[in-house]
Amino acid sequence: MAAFRIVLVVMFVSILAYSGVVIANDGWSFVPTFLGDIARLKWPGQFNLDFMFLLVFSSTWLAWRHHFSLAGIGLGLLGVMTGTALLAPYVLIATLRAKGDMRVVLLGERRAAA
Repeated sequence: MAAFRIVLVVMFVSILAYSGVVIANDGWSFVPTFLGDIARLKWPGQFNLDFMFLLVFSSTWLAWRHHFSLAGIGLGLLGVMTGTALLAPYVLIATLRAKGDMRVVLLGERRAAA
C-alpha cells in the first residue's frame, strides 16, 4: 500500500508541475487545443478523446461513491475538469481513511451493502 500511495503523490506533484509549466508557456486556454485535436481525427485527438472518456469514467465513480448527492455530483464535475490533480489526492486520502482496505476505497459508504 505504501508504494501505491507514493505513486499517487508522484502523480499529483508531477501533474501540478507539468501543468504549471504549460500554463506559463501557453496560458489557460486548453479547450480549443484539446477539442481541435479531436476534430482533426489524428492520433493526438484519439488520445484526447480516450482521455476525456477516462475522466468521465473516473468522475462518474466519484459521484457514484457519494450516492450522486449534490456534493458527489459537484465532485464528479470537478474531477472532469481537474483529472489527476483531484483524483490522486482523493484516492490517497481515501486509502488513509480506509486504512488500506481497497474494498472500502472503491465502494465508500456502499461497502455495508456489498
